[in-house]
Amino acid sequence: MPPPPPTVEMMLVLGLLALAIFLFASEILRVDVAAVLVMTLLGLAIYVPGLTELLSPSVLFSGFSSNAVVSIIAVMILGGGLDKTGVMTELAGFILRVGGRAEKRIVMLVSSIVGVTSSFMQNVGATALFLPVVSRISARTDVPLSRMLMPMGFCAILGGTLTMVGSSPLIMLNDLIINANRSLPEAQQMETFGLFAVAPVGIVLLICGLVYFVFFGRFVLPDDRHTSETRGAGTLDYLQRIYGLHAAVHEIIVLPKSPLVGRSITEIQDEFEIRIIATRYAGKTLVSTPVEAPIAAPALLAVIAQPEQLENFLSKGRVRRRLKIREFEHALASTEAGIAELVVPPDSEVIGKTVRDLRFRMTYGLSLLSIFRGGESIQTGLPAVEFQAGDTLVCHTRWDNLATLESNRDFVVVTSEYPREEQRPHKVIAALSFFMLAIALVLFTDILLPVALLTGAVGMIVTGVLTMDEAYQAVSWKTVFILAGLLPLGIAVQTSGTANWISQYVLYLLGDVSIWTLQLAIAVLATVFTLVMSNVGATVLLVPIAVNLATTIGADPAMFALTVAVSTSNSFLIPTHQVNALIMGPGGYRVADFLRAGGIMTILFLAISLIMLNMVF
Repeated sequence: MPPPPPTVEMMLVLGLLALAIFLFASEILRVDVAAVLVMTLLGLAIYVPGLTELLSPSVLFSGFSSNAVVSIIAVMILGGGLDKTGVMTELAGFILRVGGRAEKRIVMLVSSIVGVTSSFMQNVGATALFLPVVSRISARTDVPLSRMLMPMGFCAILGGTLTMVGSSPLIMLNDLIINANRSLPEAQQMETFGLFAVAPVGIVLLICGLVYFVFFGRFVLPDDRHTSETRGAGTLDYLQRIYGLHAAVHEIIVLPKSPLVGRSITEIQDEFEIRIIATRYAGKTLVSTPVEAPIAAPALLAVIAQPEQLENFLSKGRVRRRLKIREFEHALASTEAGIAELVVPPDSEVIGKTVRDLRFRMTYGLSLLSIFRGGESIQTGLPAVEFQAGDTLVCHTRWDNLATLESNRDFVVVTSEYPREEQRPHKVIAALSFFMLAIALVLFTDILLPVALLTGAVGMIVTGVLTMDEAYQAVSWKTVFILAGLLPLGIAVQTSGTANWISQYVLYLLGDVSIWTLQLAIAVLATVFTLVMSNVGATVLLVPIAVNLATTIGADPAMFALTVAVSTSNSFLIPTHQVNALIMGPGGYRVADFLRAGGIMTILFLAISLIMLNMVF
């Protein structure tokens, strides 16, 4: 028999669920904006006559104070503290000493270390931390970058299943279980999971990923696109081969009769498709000169341009090129400035904005030369190109500006081999001590998880590992608002009876099937959801449904809830996961590369996770 028609409350919640799924999949709005919008609509619905029992007003904003959200904030601060002390640089040296130059050994070391690291911090954070490390290792060995980043990224995702603080879905699972228990009878109440409850499953998944890439990587990974031969031939040759970019600097003399005099740098750059990275007139040299500045004469310009654009500029601009750089020799010396590669991470504030919108050169001290996106190098019309997640930006910059950007969450600085001082190496002991203290409190005491993690985070701040402003910067507030915005919707799904109605309807459609079949269906559904929306959103929406399905057929509801939280990490097929978006540009990957390598990984993940979940639980 089909279930009875849904009530008005259920129809409202189903509508909000459909809206959330549509907004997450279409990306009409940013995902954090979508989450807050759904939370706001749910809050307004509380005051509609007849719907006052839908959700208590006190629960509406409980997501901001939930254990899951506070734990995630603390984990991000702990990761930021480790990054500030130069631990990652030391780790790169260790990998080079142990791994040598053998590709399989290096891939195994890098991927396993990133996997373990991501078990105690957000996997996208671990990946961002190791991007410069892997770039440095690739520059010093014969291992191409394209054959290291995908194994590293996939293992970062797998490593998130090692502990209950390794990924956002697992962090919030216990809160979702507590919420679900409120509507379950005493006999079906679920116990929350300990820190390492999921470790056996995660260990086997991580080992599977390592074995997969070590033995089958040469068949599923793309051909070398960032060869050591290219890197060894020098920076200019490297940029030419990888990005098709002629990055040689030319010293240009502007005479008083030149038509360029009085025009702004931005006008000249747009017309001639060149990049003016430095100027000298009136006895003053400026690197990263403001683009609004007018050209005076006599003057000298340091210009980077493609050969045809350079010739056009020389003829129409009535300027002369010096055969050798003289005036800019010191200001643009390799010890002072150079070419850098940066990646736009998925949570960057620059996404959707252009060079003009951001006043890029004045704000960041970067002269943008090329945008590498989807295997193509964009070099024309750069001021009007909107930045996208995963874009690799090739820029000319002073090294001090680049060092400043390493703490900017809007970019991941891939270039690591440039002159700079370590940030706070003298704080390594303090950072590691408070990190270990936090883990010890989680393991050996009954202190709440967020309190234990905050102890380590606050300790790092008090001892100067991080300043408070740097702690704020270490937190992905986008993730915080997604979690806090969707948690009340998950509660409403449960308390309104919507989850129970959906589970009954699913059982009606599937008919008489085994528990294994239903568990597989839940795992596949979670995998599909996380490909088109955030894993956080998929978990919040599916856990209540999974719990109700389990209680209806007499299965373990905690097992079904954990199946959802683990399966939302199965995001390898397309580059929609934040980790995959982050590595796509630097690795030179295409969607087809993820389909080839990620398709097999997706099937392996489903099979191994379900077998291990049933063996352990």
